[in-house]
Amino acid sequence: MTQDIEQEIAELRKRRDELRERLASIEKDYRAGLPADFEEQAIQLENAEVLAGIAKATADELDLVEKRLAELG
Repeated sequence: MTQDIEQEIAELRKRRDELRERLASIEKDYRAGLPADFEEQAIQLENAEVLAGIAKATADELDLVEKRLAELG
């Protein structure tokens, strides 16, 4: 394996770990549920759509990274 491929694998693994952490954080936010305060609930519900978009983009990127790692073996 060449040094370039080894470096790419290391970078991909680092990115994979970052993406997994981001998804775990988003899932934790979802599990926390809504606060009792109605104003806070409204803010969280407004942000839920944005958070869902971030989660999807993160999951999509994670999928690409994992596929590339599988290709590099």
